[in-house]
Amino acid sequence: MAPRIQYARRPDGARTAYAVMGEGPVLVMPPGGLTTIDWYVGDTEAHERFCKRLSAHRTLVLYDRHGCGLSDRRRTDFSGADDMIDMETVIDKVGAETLDLFGISWGGSPSLAYASRHPERVSRMVLYGTGSHGRAKPSPEHQASIDTRNVLRLNDFETYLRMQATMFYPSGTTPETFQSLTRMLRDSSTAEMADALDKGEFHTQHLLPDIQTPTLVIHRRGDLMARFEWGQYMARRLGNAEFLPLEGDAHLPWADDADSVLGPTIEFLTGSEEPPPAASPSEATIAPGGTAIILFADIVESTSLTEEIGDAAFRDKARTLDQALRKIIRGAGGRPVEGKLLGDGVLAVFTSAKNAIEAAMGFGKAAEAVGLGLHVGIHAGDVIREGDNVFGGAVNIAARISGESAAGEVLVSQTVRELARTSAGVSFEDGGERQLKGVGEPVRVWRVGVVASG
Repeated sequence: MAPRIQYARRPDGARTAYAVMGEGPVLVMPPGGLTTIDWYVGDTEAHERFCKRLSAHRTLVLYDRHGCGLSDRRRTDFSGADDMIDMETVIDKVGAETLDLFGISWGGSPSLAYASRHPERVSRMVLYGTGSHGRAKPSPEHQASIDTRNVLRLNDFETYLRMQATMFYPSGTTPETFQSLTRMLRDSSTAEMADALDKGEFHTQHLLPDIQTPTLVIHRRGDLMARFEWGQYMARRLGNAEFLPLEGDAHLPWADDADSVLGPTIEFLTGSEEPPPAASPSEATIAPGGTAIILFADIVESTSLTEEIGDAAFRDKARTLDQALRKIIRGAGGRPVEGKLLGDGVLAVFTSAKNAIEAAMGFGKAAEAVGLGLHVGIHAGDVIREGDNVFGGAVNIAARISGESAAGEVLVSQTVRELARTSAGVSFEDGGERQLKGVGEPVRVWRVGVVASG
């Protein structure tokens, strides 16, 4: 379950949104630039896994900077001093006497500044994919890209967002994680605010020699957003730093090989090697082969809706609903399959028919909240895993059953009904046999209903 969003009031009256996860010593992870907290705490499985690993060892504190995300958007001062007010206000609100810092991307700047200002309070610091700026200048190729993005930001914000996301993940990542980043950048601020924030300066290079906090600097060799030399320079200049070079080009640590960042980070912060994590139920659901409970959902009359309200409006509604459904799926113990998005259908796998039905029954309110309807179907059978996707006849049957359902209706196959009829706490109404396209034998389906109380 995602942590609740809380607010800390700054001295100037503005409110800074923050969230707290886990227990133990405090680990503050400043925002990596344009962010919104709910992106970190459950927008994709990659983010959720990353934060859960950290919060298993520390009290993880996240916040949105002034002008972004869920914090007060009315910002006129774009200096580093204003950003430090957010950080100090949240730390004081949490009540941390001592803490660790994890500065990712832009988040390295406030981390360095705080460690310089409050050396007695910071025990350890990890810096990933960041720089201290000042003398470190972009390469000519990087500068050309920056100039192009600066022009696009105010003139074609959507193209700017896609270009920015590509720079963050040059070699690509899962479709879900890539689309999540684009969505987050869009939701975090307006084009005008993003432009003003990007042009604000936060130089910390002059602070490096005096910072004696034990620090682990991690940097990927191919990072296009923060040059590899920046990490090397910081590690040399800091008073007590180690440098860990990594292969790859993902600018954010939860993409690509997250374990190569999390393992050394947790070991550095805790002083001991992290035990190997046990396989989660959701990971077991899409093992290389085996039986899974398959849930498929699709928007009702998506084509006509697109024509009626326009492509942009429809995609906004679909994105909002897609995010809500994925949270419901994870909350019920399932795993949304990467790359499957509304418009092409949401596909999820479960180890429990009861849990799959629980998730499906929660879809209705989520769809109603954005003014959309859903077809929903559930089947059980063997699946084949390829990367982060699943295939097989059982997946096709789940999709066909979904297509047979009316708006707001949940249909399940006979197999699912048999698995769940004594445990799901719902009723099943016989929907008869259906001849599904591409399926040789007729399939009996059942309508799922709420059991009347009293």
